[in-house]
Amino acid sequence: MINDHRPLWVKHLIRVFEQWHIHHFIAPNFESFGSNPMVMKPWNVKVHGRHINIGNNVHMVTDSHRKISFSTWTFGDHQGHISLGDNVLVCPGCRFDSASNISIGDNCMFAAGAYITDADWHDVYDRTKVVGITRPVTLEDNVWIGDGATVCKGVTIGKNSVIGAGSVVASDIPENVIAAGNPATVIKPLDPDRDLVTRSEIFKDPGQLERNTQEIEQYMLKNNTFIGWIRSKLLPRRGD
Repeated sequence: MINDHRPLWVKHLIRVFEQWHIHHFIAPNFESFGSNPMVMKPWNVKVHGRHINIGNNVHMVTDSHRKISFSTWTFGDHQGHISLGDNVLVCPGCRFDSASNISIGDNCMFAAGAYITDADWHDVYDRTKVVGITRPVTLEDNVWIGDGATVCKGVTIGKNSVIGAGSVVASDIPENVIAAGNPATVIKPLDPDRDLVTRSEIFKDPGQLERNTQEIEQYMLKNNTFIGWIRSKLLPRRGD
């Protein structure tokens, strides 16, 4: 569909249902789950294991074909931990797998298909031995992981840095740089003379954010009707 044909009241009803689903079925699976979550289609968020913590204002965008998953493993001496800070954005298809510790700072962003792992998941020489080598992963505040990028065990990425799409990060990346490639290497520094606006700005005034969202939805959906929405589902036309 090109356009959103839902009447405004239908979209609001869906949002209410999503919030109910988050609080009743998603949040209880985490060790802690912050306030003001925004999760589109939360039934596509999969959580496995203990010690998974989510900060405030998390924004997750999911799809039935590209679910978001958080998994920690308990096996022998291994116990995984995952923590996300405040204002983190997680896009469709992202995966976080831990047998040690994955620590995500505030305002980090994960584009579609990003994968963060702190283990090999099998021993290099004894392929019957699960988990293998595991080392903690740390992403400092404001890190942006590009589409389809992988962050491997033992990596620390410094604050504000950007990882290009499809990159494989196998060693530390300093702060305030853009890195890309396989293995990822620094391409250039961020411009120190330009201000960096982080996702925290979005949530400085929650009331105004909600009012702005409602105004946009009212403008975009004001002419939609229930009959038109049903027609678009049953008898779609070119241009819908």
